Amino acid sequence: MLEIDGSQKSGSGTILRLSVALSAIIGEPLHICNIRHKRRQPGLRPQHLESVVTAAKLCNAQTEGAQIGSSELWFTPNSITTGEVTAEIGTAGSISMLLLTVLPICAYSKGKITVNVVNGGTDVRFAPTINYLKYVLLPTLEKMGLQASLTVKKYGYYPKGMGEATLTVNPCSKLKALNLTEFDELNQIQGVSVCTFLEKQQVAQRQANEAKRVLNSNGYDADIQLVNDKSNLHQKGSSIALWANTTSGSVLGADAIGELRKTSEAVGNQAAENLVKELKAEPTVDVHLADMLVPYVALADGGSSFVVREVTDHIETNVWLVEQILGTTIRIKKSGNVYNFEKC
Repeated sequence: MLEIDGSQKSGSGTILRLSVALSAIIGEPLHICNIRHKRRQPGLRPQHLESVVTAAKLCNAQTEGAQIGSSELWFTPNSITTGEVTAEIGTAGSISMLLLTVLPICAYSKGKITVNVVNGGTDVRFAPTINYLKYVLLPTLEKMGLQASLTVKKYGYYPKGMGEATLTVNPCSKLKALNLTEFDELNQIQGVSVCTFLEKQQVAQRQANEAKRVLNSNGYDADIQLVNDKSNLHQKGSSIALWANTTSGSVLGADAIGELRKTSEAVGNQAAENLVKELKAEPTVDVHLADMLVPYVALADGGSSFVVREVTDHIETNVWLVEQILGTTIRIKKSGNVYNFEKC
């Protein structure tokens, strides 16, 4: 049985999500304690619980301790299923974080899987926006042989959520190694600026205009699509996702969400400034994509490598966890102003 202490490293929900995913993939029972130990409200919150429940559906797992507030979980997986699965968060909890839990599991199915997530947040704090997953993570995973698509049916925001998204995954027999060692040259910058029932206030336009202004002032041009959304009658909100493609095949991303007392200009500025940080450093993956890629490169055949601007708590945590569970060896070495990430 895999024994994981959730208070280690970041002490966050990422340990729970990744532990459950890896347990399902390798078919080993999991016991995890001290779940989210370092968070203000430790234990399972609704979005974490639904991630566990959905993962259990995907691999016909038996669970114990799967309830709100629980700090301990037993997860015993069986074979990974195919077909359609529905998940319902019921709050503004992040749909993106749930999808990050189940996507690695889906990759190892024997057939096509569709995961439909309802009544959650597509664009909320402390989580990647749904468009970041669609335009940054999934295209990068495609280079590893994983074919997946993401459709947003309703955008959802804090505090009500009410968003809906569908992930469709065509599994691959084996994940291929990912080797992105050179930034090379910038090819193009694109983006999606979304607002839901805020078209009269020109929120999507203002976010995009400010993002373009910041990028232009740093010598970059961008093509940003405007989405004046009307999918969610119950919750207004906004977000922006930006991504840069390089001639080496790298995709660097950044995003930001609208919040009360946060101007549309501040949203666009935040995303653009974060993307500029990445572009100036010339890594091959951005800091957020790096931690998402850890389980995939750990599971892939052969060695993988990429370059990251900064080593975050989540990167360190995910590296520690895959080494604990899979016995993988990953080296991170500073080289000038960046870090070389290598899975041996």
